[in-house]
Amino acid sequence: MDSKLTKDLTVCSPPSDPLAELLRRNGKFSKAWQQAVNAPTASQRMELTKSIFTAGCQINPAALAEGQKPWAALLSCADARVAPEWIFAAGSGELFQVRGAGNTAFDDAIASMEYAVAVLEVPLILVMGHSACGAVKAAIASDPLTPLLEDLVKPIRASLKPGDDLTKAIQGNALYATATLSQRSEVLKKAQASGKVSIKSAYFDIGTGKVTVI
Repeated sequence: MDSKLTKDLTVCSPPSDPLAELLRRNGKFSKAWQQAVNAPTASQRMELTKSIFTAGCQINPAALAEGQKPWAALLSCADARVAPEWIFAAGSGELFQVRGAGNTAFDDAIASMEYAVAVLEVPLILVMGHSACGAVKAAIASDPLTPLLEDLVKPIRASLKPGDDLTKAIQGNALYATATLSQRSEVLKKAQASGKVSIKSAYFDIGTGKVTVI
């Protein structure tokens, strides 16, 4: 790749702490998200929320056509209300993402995170649960599920603790998935031990738009 294009891939990367940068950007989103509650029309709500990108950053598409150098990796839920690019005001090429119902550390997710760390050299993995998660609700409930859904909620049920309400269960599931990444992957375990990657857990509240580290 052309040296200039290679440099372009990191033009949006934060100079220091990637987690702090995610939270800083989320602060912008959360403010706009709460303001959108009082906007009378859908188009006005969109104007408010997309304003978070006004002072944002976008990597050169020509560089992205040749490669990627994301500065954070996310394991988050497939829920339609949880869009990482919006939540963290990120342009294309900044966030390496794996999404699945319940943000569990399933085999393909772990393998993808190994790639993110070993090949792309991502310094941060953030496992993010969210309020009102349907997958965690299903894991808590006793309603019959399809065989594939039973497989999906199995690790969530393994994370549950007696007496936890839904919020605690969601947060516990995120922590469980975070621990599973390094427990089941020697690549991630070694990278975490050496300081090459930091693996953190977070909780996204849909009502406020705010992400908090667990």
